[in-house]
Amino acid sequence: MTKTMTGAQMVIQALKDQGVDTIFGYPGGAVLPIYDEIFQQNDIKHILVRHEQGATHAAEGYARSTGKPGVVLVTSGPGATNAVTGMTDALMDSIPMVVLTGQVPTFMIGSDAFQEADTVGITRPCTKHNWLVKETDKLSETIHQAFHIATSGRPGPVLIDIPKDVQFATGAYTEKTKAKISHYNPQTRGDINAITELVEMIEKAERPVFYTGGGVINSGNKASQLLRELVKETNFPITSTLMGLGSYPASGKNWLGMLGMHGTYEANLSMHGCDLLINIGARFDDRITGVLDKFSPHSKKAHIDIDASSINKVITVDIPILGDVACVLEDLLNVWKSRGNKTNSSKIKEWWSQINQWQARNCLSYKNSDIVIKPQYALERLEYHTKDHPNRFITTEVGQHQMWAAQYLGFEDPHRWMTSGGLGTMGYGVPASVGVQVAHKDGLVINVAGEASWLMNMQEMGTCTQYNLPAKQFILNNERLGMVRQWQELLHGERYSSSWSESLPDFVKLAEAFGAKGIQCSDPNKLDDAIIEMLEYNGPVIFDCLVEKHENCFPMIPSGKAHNEMLMGDDTTEGAIDSSGAVMV
Repeated sequence: MTKTMTGAQMVIQALKDQGVDTIFGYPGGAVLPIYDEIFQQNDIKHILVRHEQGATHAAEGYARSTGKPGVVLVTSGPGATNAVTGMTDALMDSIPMVVLTGQVPTFMIGSDAFQEADTVGITRPCTKHNWLVKETDKLSETIHQAFHIATSGRPGPVLIDIPKDVQFATGAYTEKTKAKISHYNPQTRGDINAITELVEMIEKAERPVFYTGGGVINSGNKASQLLRELVKETNFPITSTLMGLGSYPASGKNWLGMLGMHGTYEANLSMHGCDLLINIGARFDDRITGVLDKFSPHSKKAHIDIDASSINKVITVDIPILGDVACVLEDLLNVWKSRGNKTNSSKIKEWWSQINQWQARNCLSYKNSDIVIKPQYALERLEYHTKDHPNRFITTEVGQHQMWAAQYLGFEDPHRWMTSGGLGTMGYGVPASVGVQVAHKDGLVINVAGEASWLMNMQEMGTCTQYNLPAKQFILNNERLGMVRQWQELLHGERYSSSWSESLPDFVKLAEAFGAKGIQCSDPNKLDDAIIEMLEYNGPVIFDCLVEKHENCFPMIPSGKAHNEMLMGDDTTEGAIDSSGAVMV
Protein backbone atom coordinates (compact mmCIF):
# COMPACT_ATOMS: atom_id res chain seq x y z
CA MET A 1 0.00 0.00 0.00
CA THR A 2 1.44 3.38 -1.04
CA LYS A 3 2.01 5.86 1.76
CA THR A 4 0.87 9.42 1.13
CA MET A 5 2.48 12.26 3.07
CA THR A 6 3.73 15.80 2.74
CA GLY A 7 7.20 16.52 1.43
CA ALA A 8 8.33 17.59 4.90
CA GLN A 9 7.09 14.32 6.35
CA MET A 10 8.88 12.45 3.57
CA VAL A 11 12.18 14.05 4.54
CA ILE A 12 11.92 12.85 8.14
CA GLN A 13 10.64 9.39 7.18
CA ALA A 14 13.42 8.91 4.61
CA LEU A 15 16.05 9.93 7.15
CA LYS A 16 14.62 7.45 9.65
CA ASP A 17 14.65 4.70 7.01
CA GLN A 18 18.31 5.51 6.31
CA GLY A 19 19.15 5.03 10.00
CA VAL A 20 19.89 8.69 10.69
CA ASP A 21 19.97 9.55 14.38
CA THR A 22 21.36 13.10 14.25
CA ILE A 23 20.88 16.22 12.12
CA PHE A 24 23.11 19.28 12.38
CA GLY A 25 21.24 22.35 11.29
CA TYR A 26 19.99 25.90 11.49
CA PRO A 27 16.37 26.83 10.72
CA GLY A 28 15.03 29.48 8.38
CA GLY A 29 11.85 30.30 6.52
CA ALA A 30 12.45 27.94 3.59
CA VAL A 31 12.80 24.86 5.82
CA LEU A 32 10.21 25.57 8.51
CA PRO A 33 7.89 22.76 7.35
CA ILE A 34 10.71 20.27 7.89
CA TYR A 35 11.55 21.77 11.27
CA ASP A 36 7.90 21.46 12.25
CA GLU A 37 8.10 17.72 11.52
CA ILE A 38 11.33 17.45 13.54
CA PHE A 39 9.47 18.97 16.48
CA GLN A 40 6.78 16.29 16.29
CA GLN A 41 9.09 13.26 16.55
CA ASN A 42 11.76 11.94 18.93
CA ASP A 43 13.72 9.41 16.86
CA ILE A 44 16.11 11.89 15.25
CA LYS A 45 18.06 14.35 17.38
CA HIS A 46 18.60 17.85 16.00
CA ILE A 47 21.71 19.79 17.02
CA LEU A 48 21.27 23.54 16.66
CA VAL A 49 24.60 24.98 15.58
CA ARG A 50 25.47 28.70 15.57
CA HIS A 51 26.47 28.94 11.89
CA GLU A 52 25.79 26.82 8.83
CA GLN A 53 29.50 26.27 8.23
CA GLY A 54 29.56 24.84 11.75
CA ALA A 55 26.77 22.44 10.76
CA THR A 56 28.78 21.01 7.88
CA HIS A 57 32.00 20.63 9.87
CA ALA A 58 30.08 19.07 12.76
CA ALA A 59 28.54 16.61 10.30
CA GLU A 60 32.05 15.88 9.00
CA GLY A 61 33.29 15.18 12.52
CA TYR A 62 30.33 12.88 13.08
CA ALA A 63 30.97 11.08 9.77
CA ARG A 64 34.75 10.78 10.16
CA SER A 65 34.45 9.33 13.67
CA THR A 66 31.62 6.88 12.92
CA GLY A 67 31.93 5.96 9.24
CA LYS A 68 28.25 6.92 8.81
CA PRO A 69 27.10 9.85 6.67
CA GLY A 70 26.66 13.19 8.39
CA VAL A 71 23.38 15.00 7.78
CA VAL A 72 22.92 18.77 7.49
CA LEU A 73 19.72 20.84 7.26
CA VAL A 74 19.93 24.55 6.40
CA THR A 75 17.71 27.16 4.84
CA SER A 76 17.86 28.78 1.40
CA GLY A 77 20.14 31.56 0.16
CA PRO A 78 22.76 32.44 2.80
CA GLY A 79 22.01 29.23 4.70
CA ALA A 80 23.10 27.22 1.68
CA THR A 81 26.03 29.45 0.71
CA ASN A 82 27.36 29.37 4.27
CA ALA A 83 27.54 25.58 3.93
CA VAL A 84 29.70 25.67 0.79
CA THR A 85 33.05 25.58 2.62
CA GLY A 86 32.12 22.46 4.58
CA MET A 87 30.86 20.69 1.47
CA THR A 88 34.07 21.49 -0.39
CA ASP A 89 36.07 20.27 2.60
CA ALA A 90 34.12 16.99 2.60
CA LEU A 91 34.58 16.60 -1.15
CA MET A 92 38.35 17.03 -0.93
CA ASP A 93 38.66 14.56 1.96
CA SER A 94 36.05 12.05 0.69
CA ILE A 95 33.66 12.39 3.63
CA PRO A 96 30.07 11.12 3.23
CA MET A 97 27.57 13.90 3.91
CA VAL A 98 23.96 14.60 2.92
CA VAL A 99 23.02 18.28 2.90
CA LEU A 100 19.36 19.28 2.73
CA THR A 101 18.71 22.90 1.79
CA GLY A 102 15.48 24.83 1.60
CA GLN A 103 14.61 26.77 -1.53
CA VAL A 104 12.02 29.39 -2.40
CA PRO A 105 8.75 27.98 -3.87
CA THR A 106 9.07 26.57 -7.38
CA PHE A 107 6.96 29.32 -8.93
CA MET A 108 9.36 31.96 -7.51
CA ILE A 109 12.62 30.36 -8.65
CA GLY A 110 14.47 32.75 -10.91
CA SER A 111 12.67 35.86 -9.66
CA ASP A 112 15.38 36.96 -7.19
CA ALA A 113 13.01 36.22 -4.34
CA PHE A 114 13.98 36.82 -0.72
CA GLN A 115 16.81 34.48 0.29
CA GLU A 116 16.94 32.88 -3.16
CA ALA A 117 20.20 31.58 -4.58
CA ASP A 118 21.02 29.12 -7.35
CA THR A 119 22.06 26.50 -4.79
CA VAL A 120 22.41 23.66 -7.31
CA GLY A 121 24.55 25.83 -9.59
CA ILE A 122 26.69 27.14 -6.73
CA THR A 123 27.29 23.70 -5.20
CA ARG A 124 27.77 21.66 -8.37
CA PRO A 125 31.61 21.93 -8.19
CA CYS A 126 31.74 21.15 -4.47
CA THR A 127 29.44 18.13 -4.22
CA LYS A 128 29.61 14.62 -5.56
CA HIS A 129 26.09 15.12 -6.93
CA ASN A 130 23.16 17.46 -6.28
CA TRP A 131 19.46 17.75 -7.06
CA LEU A 132 16.71 20.37 -7.21
CA VAL A 133 13.48 18.50 -6.45
CA LYS A 134 10.43 20.18 -8.01
CA GLU A 135 7.93 17.32 -7.52
CA THR A 136 6.96 15.93 -4.13
CA ASP A 137 6.46 12.45 -5.62
CA LYS A 138 10.20 12.34 -6.43
CA LEU A 139 11.48 13.64 -3.12
CA SER A 140 11.77 10.44 -1.05
CA GLU A 141 13.43 8.45 -3.83
CA THR A 142 15.90 11.30 -4.35
CA ILE A 143 16.85 11.22 -0.68
CA HIS A 144 17.47 7.47 -0.82
CA GLN A 145 19.58 7.94 -3.96
CA ALA A 146 21.53 10.69 -2.20
CA PHE A 147 22.53 8.42 0.68
CA HIS A 148 23.57 5.69 -1.76
CA ILE A 149 25.76 8.04 -3.78
CA ALA A 150 27.27 9.74 -0.71
CA THR A 151 28.39 6.42 0.79
CA SER A 152 29.22 4.29 -2.29
CA GLY A 153 32.48 4.27 -4.20
CA ARG A 154 34.59 7.22 -3.18
CA PRO A 155 32.48 8.85 -0.43
CA GLY A 156 31.55 12.49 -0.64
CA PRO A 157 28.95 15.18 0.03
CA VAL A 158 25.66 15.38 -1.85
CA LEU A 159 22.99 18.09 -1.72
CA ILE A 160 19.23 18.11 -2.17
CA ASP A 161 17.57 21.50 -2.73
CA ILE A 162 13.90 21.38 -1.67
CA PRO A 163 11.53 24.24 -2.56
CA LYS A 164 9.12 25.25 0.20
CA ASP A 165 5.97 24.36 -1.77
CA VAL A 166 7.35 20.85 -2.34
CA GLN A 167 7.63 20.49 1.44
CA PHE A 168 3.98 21.49 1.92
CA ALA A 169 2.56 19.45 -0.97
CA THR A 170 1.40 15.84 -0.65
CA GLY A 171 2.86 12.94 -2.61
CA ALA A 172 3.57 9.21 -2.63
CA TYR A 173 6.42 7.98 -0.44
CA THR A 174 8.95 5.60 -2.02
CA GLU A 175 10.36 3.03 0.39
CA LYS A 176 14.14 2.71 0.70
CA THR A 177 14.05 -0.84 -0.70
CA LYS A 178 12.17 0.32 -3.81
CA ALA A 179 14.33 3.32 -4.65
CA LYS A 180 16.20 3.11 -7.95
CA ILE A 181 19.89 3.17 -7.13
CA SER A 182 21.35 0.60 -9.51
CA HIS A 183 22.45 3.27 -11.99
CA TYR A 184 25.35 4.09 -9.65
CA ASN A 185 27.34 0.93 -9.04
CA PRO A 186 31.09 1.61 -8.58
CA GLN A 187 33.54 -1.20 -9.26
CA THR A 188 34.78 -2.75 -6.02
CA ARG A 189 36.73 -5.85 -7.11
CA GLY A 190 40.12 -5.20 -8.62
CA ASP A 191 41.41 -6.79 -11.80
CA ILE A 192 42.93 -10.10 -10.72
CA ASN A 193 45.61 -9.96 -13.39
CA ALA A 194 46.81 -6.57 -12.17
CA ILE A 195 46.72 -7.83 -8.58
CA THR A 196 48.81 -10.86 -9.58
CA GLU A 197 51.29 -8.57 -11.33
CA LEU A 198 51.60 -6.53 -8.13
CA VAL A 199 52.17 -9.71 -6.12
CA GLU A 200 55.02 -10.61 -8.47
CA MET A 201 56.59 -7.21 -7.80
CA ILE A 202 56.11 -7.68 -4.05
CA GLU A 203 57.99 -10.98 -4.28
CA LYS A 204 60.98 -9.36 -6.00
CA ALA A 205 61.11 -5.90 -4.39
CA GLU A 206 64.32 -4.89 -2.63
CA ARG A 207 63.28 -1.50 -1.24
CA PRO A 208 59.47 -1.47 -1.01
CA VAL A 209 57.19 0.89 0.88
CA PHE A 210 53.44 1.03 1.48
CA TYR A 211 52.05 4.54 0.99
CA THR A 212 48.56 4.63 2.50
CA GLY A 213 45.82 7.24 2.64
CA GLY A 214 42.32 8.05 3.76
CA GLY A 215 40.88 5.51 1.33
CA VAL A 216 41.92 2.74 3.73
CA ILE A 217 39.84 4.30 6.52
CA ASN A 218 36.91 5.05 4.20
CA SER A 219 36.87 1.40 3.10
CA GLY A 220 35.98 0.32 6.65
CA ASN A 221 37.63 -1.49 9.54
CA LYS A 222 38.14 -4.61 7.44
CA ALA A 223 40.50 -2.67 5.17
CA SER A 224 42.62 -1.57 8.13
CA GLN A 225 42.74 -5.13 9.44
CA LEU A 226 43.82 -6.48 6.06
CA LEU A 227 46.44 -3.75 5.72
CA ARG A 228 47.90 -4.66 9.09
CA GLU A 229 48.01 -8.31 8.12
CA LEU A 230 49.75 -7.48 4.83
CA VAL A 231 52.38 -5.36 6.58
CA LYS A 232 53.02 -8.04 9.19
CA GLU A 233 53.31 -10.85 6.64
CA THR A 234 55.57 -8.99 4.19
CA ASN A 235 57.56 -6.98 6.77
CA PHE A 236 57.42 -3.99 4.42
CA PRO A 237 57.70 -0.46 5.88
CA ILE A 238 54.55 1.64 5.88
CA THR A 239 53.86 5.36 5.88
CA SER A 240 50.69 7.38 5.56
CA THR A 241 49.22 10.67 4.50
CA LEU A 242 47.64 13.03 7.01
CA MET A 243 44.22 11.54 6.20
CA GLY A 244 45.33 7.94 6.67
CA LEU A 245 46.65 8.16 10.23
CA GLY A 246 45.29 5.34 12.36
CA SER A 247 44.78 2.79 9.59
CA TYR A 248 48.07 1.25 10.76
CA PRO A 249 48.96 1.67 14.47
CA ALA A 250 51.54 4.30 15.38
CA SER A 251 53.05 1.75 17.78
CA GLY A 252 53.51 -0.81 15.00
CA LYS A 253 57.09 -1.88 14.38
CA ASN A 254 56.89 -1.16 10.64
CA TRP A 255 55.53 2.36 11.06
CA LEU A 256 57.63 5.17 9.58
CA GLY A 257 55.40 8.04 10.61
CA MET A 258 53.58 10.46 8.34
CA LEU A 259 55.17 11.46 5.05
CA GLY A 260 55.07 14.60 2.95
CA MET A 261 55.79 18.29 3.50
CA HIS A 262 56.01 17.88 7.28
CA GLY A 263 56.54 14.15 7.30
CA THR A 264 59.32 12.30 9.07
CA TYR A 265 62.87 12.01 7.79
CA GLU A 266 62.64 8.22 7.50
CA ALA A 267 59.27 8.24 5.72
CA ASN A 268 60.31 10.80 3.13
CA LEU A 269 63.69 9.22 2.42
CA SER A 270 62.05 5.80 2.12
CA MET A 271 59.63 7.21 -0.44
CA HIS A 272 62.49 8.80 -2.35
CA GLY A 273 64.73 5.74 -2.32
CA CYS A 274 62.24 2.87 -2.72
CA ASP A 275 62.14 0.60 -5.74
CA LEU A 276 58.47 -0.37 -5.27
CA LEU A 277 55.89 2.16 -4.13
CA ILE A 278 52.46 0.71 -3.35
CA ASN A 279 49.85 3.45 -3.04
CA ILE A 280 46.80 2.20 -1.14
CA GLY A 281 43.89 4.63 -1.04
CA ALA A 282 45.81 7.89 -1.45
CA ARG A 283 45.66 10.39 -4.31
CA PHE A 284 49.23 11.65 -4.80
CA ASP A 285 48.38 15.00 -3.25
CA ASP A 286 50.89 17.81 -3.78
CA ARG A 287 51.59 18.00 -0.03
CA ILE A 288 52.87 14.42 -0.39
CA THR A 289 54.62 14.38 -3.74
CA GLY A 290 56.50 17.66 -3.64
CA VAL A 291 57.88 18.55 -7.07
CA LEU A 292 56.54 15.89 -9.42
CA ASP A 293 59.59 15.23 -11.60
CA LYS A 294 61.62 14.36 -8.49
CA PHE A 295 58.96 12.24 -6.76
CA SER A 296 60.13 8.70 -5.95
CA PRO A 297 62.25 8.68 -9.10
CA HIS A 298 63.62 5.11 -8.93
CA SER A 299 60.51 3.09 -8.18
CA LYS A 300 57.89 1.05 -9.88
CA LYS A 301 54.52 2.34 -8.74
CA ALA A 302 51.16 0.68 -8.05
CA HIS A 303 47.98 2.52 -7.19
CA ILE A 304 44.90 0.98 -5.55
CA ASP A 305 41.91 3.33 -5.55
CA ILE A 306 38.11 3.22 -5.78
CA ASP A 307 38.05 6.42 -7.86
CA ALA A 308 39.06 5.93 -11.49
CA SER A 309 39.63 9.67 -11.92
CA SER A 310 42.38 9.61 -9.27
CA ILE A 311 44.46 6.95 -11.03
CA ASN A 312 47.12 8.41 -13.37
CA LYS A 313 45.76 11.89 -12.65
CA VAL A 314 48.90 13.24 -10.99
CA ILE A 315 51.45 10.43 -11.15
CA THR A 316 51.51 7.85 -13.93
CA VAL A 317 51.76 4.40 -12.36
CA ASP A 318 52.92 1.02 -13.62
CA ILE A 319 50.08 -0.99 -12.08
CA PRO A 320 46.70 0.74 -11.75
CA ILE A 321 44.13 -1.23 -9.74
CA LEU A 322 40.61 0.16 -9.66
CA GLY A 323 38.61 -1.14 -6.71
CA ASP A 324 37.67 -0.88 -3.07
CA VAL A 325 40.71 -1.10 -0.80
CA ALA A 326 39.27 -3.90 1.35
CA CYS A 327 38.31 -6.01 -1.67
CA VAL A 328 41.66 -5.51 -3.39
CA LEU A 329 43.72 -6.23 -0.27
CA GLU A 330 41.71 -9.38 0.37
CA ASP A 331 42.41 -10.65 -3.14
CA LEU A 332 46.05 -9.55 -2.98
CA LEU A 333 46.64 -11.48 0.24
CA ASN A 334 44.94 -14.57 -1.19
CA VAL A 335 47.04 -14.50 -4.35
CA TRP A 336 50.26 -13.83 -2.43
CA LYS A 337 49.61 -16.68 0.02
CA SER A 338 48.68 -19.07 -2.78
CA ARG A 339 52.10 -18.38 -4.34
CA GLY A 340 53.97 -19.21 -1.13
CA ASN A 341 54.15 -15.95 0.90
CA LYS A 342 57.39 -14.98 -0.82
CA THR A 343 59.43 -11.79 -0.40
CA ASN A 344 63.07 -10.95 -1.08
CA SER A 345 63.76 -11.23 2.64
CA SER A 346 67.53 -10.70 2.53
CA LYS A 347 67.18 -7.45 0.59
CA ILE A 348 64.28 -6.36 2.80
CA LYS A 349 66.55 -6.85 5.80
CA GLU A 350 69.17 -4.59 4.20
CA TRP A 351 66.47 -2.01 3.44
CA TRP A 352 65.39 -2.02 7.08
CA SER A 353 69.00 -1.57 8.14
CA GLN A 354 69.12 1.64 6.10
CA ILE A 355 65.74 2.81 7.39
CA ASN A 356 66.87 2.20 10.96
CA GLN A 357 69.80 4.53 10.37
CA TRP A 358 67.42 7.20 9.12
CA GLN A 359 65.19 6.67 12.15
CA ALA A 360 68.21 7.18 14.40
CA ARG A 361 68.28 10.76 13.11
CA ASN A 362 65.37 11.36 15.52
CA CYS A 363 63.91 14.00 13.24
CA LEU A 364 61.21 15.10 15.69
CA SER A 365 63.67 16.06 18.39
CA TYR A 366 63.65 19.71 19.46
CA LYS A 367 65.38 21.97 21.97
CA ASN A 368 63.11 22.17 24.98
CA SER A 369 62.89 25.04 27.45
CA ASP A 370 62.31 25.46 31.19
CA ILE A 371 61.04 28.99 30.65
CA VAL A 372 58.53 28.84 27.80
CA ILE A 373 56.25 26.02 26.65
CA LYS A 374 57.35 24.61 23.33
CA PRO A 375 54.36 23.50 21.24
CA GLN A 376 55.98 20.12 20.66
CA TYR A 377 56.33 19.65 24.40
CA ALA A 378 52.70 20.61 24.97
CA LEU A 379 51.57 17.89 22.59
CA GLU A 380 53.99 15.34 24.03
CA ARG A 381 52.46 15.93 27.46
CA LEU A 382 48.94 15.80 26.05
CA GLU A 383 49.82 12.47 24.42
CA TYR A 384 51.27 11.16 27.68
CA HIS A 385 48.12 11.94 29.65
CA THR A 386 45.59 10.74 27.05
CA LYS A 387 47.17 7.96 24.98
CA ASP A 388 45.74 5.18 27.15
CA HIS A 389 42.21 6.54 27.14
CA PRO A 390 40.11 3.83 25.46
CA ASN A 391 37.90 6.31 23.63
CA ARG A 392 40.09 9.29 22.66
CA PHE A 393 39.26 11.37 19.59
CA ILE A 394 41.37 14.23 18.25
CA THR A 395 40.18 17.01 15.98
CA THR A 396 42.34 19.89 14.80
CA GLU A 397 42.20 23.29 13.24
CA VAL A 398 44.65 24.00 10.39
CA GLY A 399 48.23 25.23 10.67
CA GLN A 400 51.42 24.43 12.55
CA HIS A 401 49.51 22.90 15.46
CA GLN A 402 47.84 20.49 13.02
CA MET A 403 51.20 19.23 11.74
CA TRP A 404 52.65 18.97 15.25
CA ALA A 405 49.57 17.00 16.31
CA ALA A 406 50.11 14.59 13.42
CA GLN A 407 53.77 14.23 14.40
CA TYR A 408 53.52 13.90 18.18
CA LEU A 409 50.15 12.22 18.78
CA GLY A 410 49.91 8.51 18.07
CA PHE A 411 46.82 6.91 16.55
CA GLU A 412 46.29 3.20 16.98
CA ASP A 413 42.94 2.84 15.22
CA PRO A 414 40.98 4.43 12.38
CA HIS A 415 38.26 7.07 12.97
CA ARG A 416 40.13 8.66 15.89
CA TRP A 417 41.75 11.53 13.95
CA MET A 418 39.60 14.24 12.38
CA THR A 419 41.35 17.01 10.46
CA SER A 420 40.91 19.08 7.32
CA GLY A 421 43.45 17.74 4.84
CA GLY A 422 42.75 18.61 1.23
CA LEU A 423 41.08 22.00 1.68
CA GLY A 424 42.98 23.01 4.82
CA THR A 425 40.00 24.76 6.36
CA MET A 426 40.73 27.04 9.29
CA GLY A 427 37.74 26.94 11.62
CA TYR A 428 37.17 23.23 11.09
CA GLY A 429 38.15 21.94 14.51
CA VAL A 430 35.65 23.46 16.95
CA PRO A 431 32.50 22.34 15.09
CA ALA A 432 34.15 19.01 14.20
CA SER A 433 34.70 18.38 17.91
CA VAL A 434 31.00 19.08 18.42
CA GLY A 435 30.07 16.44 15.85
CA VAL A 436 32.47 13.88 17.29
CA GLN A 437 31.25 14.46 20.84
CA VAL A 438 27.61 14.13 19.74
CA ALA A 439 28.47 10.79 18.12
CA HIS A 440 30.52 9.56 21.10
CA LYS A 441 28.83 10.79 24.25
CA ASP A 442 31.38 9.17 26.57
CA GLY A 443 34.42 9.81 24.39
CA LEU A 444 37.33 12.07 25.27
CA VAL A 445 37.22 14.63 22.47
CA ILE A 446 40.09 17.12 22.20
CA ASN A 447 40.41 19.82 19.55
CA VAL A 448 44.07 20.77 19.03
CA ALA A 449 43.96 24.34 17.79
CA GLY A 450 45.83 27.51 17.03
CA GLU A 451 44.30 30.68 18.41
CA ALA A 452 43.74 32.18 14.94
CA SER A 453 41.98 29.12 13.50
CA TRP A 454 40.00 28.60 16.69
CA LEU A 455 38.49 32.08 16.55
CA MET A 456 36.98 31.46 13.12
CA ASN A 457 34.16 29.26 14.45
CA MET A 458 34.39 29.89 18.18
CA GLN A 459 30.64 30.47 18.33
CA GLU A 460 30.11 26.70 18.36
CA MET A 461 31.19 26.74 22.00
CA GLY A 462 27.58 27.79 22.53
CA THR A 463 26.54 24.50 20.95
CA CYS A 464 28.83 22.66 23.38
CA THR A 465 27.29 24.27 26.42
CA GLN A 466 23.68 23.97 25.18
CA TYR A 467 23.99 20.23 24.61
CA ASN A 468 26.37 19.48 27.51
CA LEU A 469 29.17 18.37 25.20
CA PRO A 470 32.41 18.16 27.22
CA ALA A 471 34.77 18.66 24.26
CA LYS A 472 38.15 20.11 25.24
CA GLN A 473 39.67 22.97 23.21
CA PHE A 474 43.47 22.74 23.51
CA ILE A 475 44.76 25.99 22.00
CA LEU A 476 48.48 26.36 21.22
CA ASN A 477 48.50 30.14 21.44
CA ASN A 478 51.54 31.71 19.78
CA GLU A 479 49.73 34.97 18.96
CA ARG A 480 50.66 34.39 15.32
CA LEU A 481 49.28 32.84 12.15
CA GLY A 482 51.96 30.26 12.75
CA MET A 483 52.29 28.52 9.40
CA VAL A 484 51.99 31.78 7.47
CA ARG A 485 54.67 33.32 9.69
CA GLN A 486 56.93 30.28 9.18
CA TRP A 487 56.70 30.53 5.39
CA GLN A 488 57.34 34.27 5.55
CA GLU A 489 60.44 33.64 7.64
CA LEU A 490 61.85 30.86 5.46
CA LEU A 491 60.66 31.82 1.99
CA HIS A 492 59.76 35.52 1.99
CA GLY A 493 62.76 37.24 3.52
CA GLU A 494 61.23 37.52 7.02
CA ARG A 495 58.67 40.04 5.78
CA TYR A 496 55.86 39.33 8.23
CA SER A 497 52.89 40.71 6.35
CA SER A 498 49.65 40.47 8.38
CA SER A 499 50.65 37.24 10.10
CA TRP A 500 49.70 38.12 13.65
CA SER A 501 46.80 39.62 15.51
CA GLU A 502 47.31 42.60 17.78
CA SER A 503 44.03 41.99 19.58
CA LEU A 504 43.24 38.57 21.02
CA PRO A 505 40.53 37.83 23.59
CA ASP A 506 41.13 36.63 27.11
CA PHE A 507 40.36 32.97 26.44
CA VAL A 508 39.65 32.19 30.09
CA LYS A 509 37.03 34.95 30.29
CA LEU A 510 35.70 33.90 26.89
CA ALA A 511 35.25 30.34 28.16
CA GLU A 512 33.36 31.62 31.19
CA ALA A 513 31.16 33.79 28.94
CA PHE A 514 30.17 30.64 27.03
CA GLY A 515 29.48 28.76 30.27
CA ALA A 516 32.62 26.63 29.91
CA LYS A 517 35.77 26.29 32.03
CA GLY A 518 38.81 28.36 31.13
CA ILE A 519 42.41 27.39 31.90
CA GLN A 520 45.58 29.25 30.98
CA CYS A 521 49.12 27.95 31.30
CA SER A 522 52.44 29.53 30.30
CA ASP A 523 54.85 27.67 32.60
CA PRO A 524 56.19 24.32 31.34
CA ASN A 525 56.61 23.20 34.96
CA LYS A 526 52.88 23.61 35.57
CA LEU A 527 51.70 22.16 32.27
CA ASP A 528 51.06 18.60 33.49
CA ASP A 529 48.82 19.77 36.33
CA ALA A 530 46.91 22.07 33.98
CA ILE A 531 46.32 19.27 31.45
CA ILE A 532 45.08 16.98 34.23
CA GLU A 533 42.72 19.73 35.39
CA MET A 534 41.36 20.00 31.84
CA LEU A 535 40.85 16.27 31.53
CA GLU A 536 39.17 15.88 34.91
CA TYR A 537 36.63 18.64 34.34
CA ASN A 538 33.25 17.18 33.37
CA GLY A 539 32.29 19.77 30.80
CA PRO A 540 33.62 21.87 27.92
CA VAL A 541 37.02 23.50 28.45
CA ILE A 542 39.02 26.16 26.66
CA PHE A 543 42.70 25.60 27.49
CA ASP A 544 44.86 28.59 26.55
CA CYS A 545 48.36 27.15 26.28
CA LEU A 546 50.79 30.04 25.75
CA VAL A 547 53.65 28.67 23.65
CA GLU A 548 56.87 29.85 22.03
CA LYS A 549 55.85 32.47 19.47
CA HIS A 550 58.40 31.76 16.74
CA GLU A 551 58.82 27.99 16.80
CA ASN A 552 58.92 26.40 13.33
CA CYS A 553 57.51 23.04 12.31
CA PHE A 554 60.16 20.65 10.99
CA PRO A 555 60.95 18.56 9.03
CA MET A 556 59.77 20.60 6.07
CA ILE A 557 60.06 20.04 2.34
CA PRO A 558 60.17 23.50 0.74
CA SER A 559 58.21 24.18 -2.43
CA GLY A 560 59.94 22.83 -5.52
CA LYS A 561 62.10 20.38 -3.57
CA ALA A 562 62.23 16.60 -3.43
CA HIS A 563 61.74 14.27 -0.48
CA ASN A 564 65.49 14.08 0.10
CA GLU A 565 65.80 17.87 0.34
CA MET A 566 64.16 18.44 3.70
CA LEU A 567 64.79 21.33 6.03
CA MET A 568 65.52 19.78 9.41
CA GLY A 569 65.47 22.80 11.66
CA ASP A 570 69.23 23.24 11.80
CA ASP A 571 69.59 25.18 8.51
CA THR A 572 70.65 22.05 6.63
CA THR A 573 69.08 20.04 3.86
CA GLU A 574 69.44 16.29 3.95
CA GLY A 575 70.32 14.14 0.95
CA ALA A 576 70.67 10.39 1.34
CA ILE A 577 70.02 8.96 -2.13
CA ASP A 578 72.41 9.39 -5.03
CA SER A 579 71.31 10.02 -8.62
CA SER A 580 71.31 6.31 -9.50
CA GLY A 581 68.93 5.46 -6.70
CA ALA A 582 71.56 3.68 -4.63
CA VAL A 583 71.31 4.16 -0.90
CA MET A 584 74.13 6.27 0.52
CA VAL A 585 74.92 5.02 4.00
